[in-house]
Amino acid sequence: MGLGSIARLNVYVNVNLAYTAGDMQLEDQERGEYSISELSREFDITPRAIRFYEDQGLISPRREGQRRVYTPRDRTRLKLTLRGKRLGLSLSEIRELIDMYEPGRDARAQLERFLAVLESHRATLLQQRADIEAQLSEIQTFEKRVRKQLKR
Repeated sequence: MGLGSIARLNVYVNVNLAYTAGDMQLEDQERGEYSISELSREFDITPRAIRFYEDQGLISPRREGQRRVYTPRDRTRLKLTLRGKRLGLSLSEIRELIDMYEPGRDARAQLERFLAVLESHRATLLQQRADIEAQLSEIQTFEKRVRKQLKR
């Protein structure tokens, strides 16, 4: 991975984190809380998925009786969790990265860890792709043999 790639990654992460922090401040002014159904609709996930992320310690709404009340911070953490899932990160990796982020704190340690997680994930995916390509090649070889035998 070249220096340009690292710079692009750094900009990507910083922009997203800064944007997210900005969102949080704006939402604090506009909106202080969300229901589980509102978050479910907004992110197109089930309430059960949101409760699962809560059980995993990724979000922590307060309770008002039986009702869960989600803050802008919970919403942001949910958004970052879903982004991490789209990248194929594990929930423990996502939790570690999200927990490292604190507004106003130097993000270098988080960025370095994020880069390490991405590099590891890339290596895993490349190995999986190589394994799949090997299997496909083997399947193709057997298909040719079987077709040849069927023509006899």
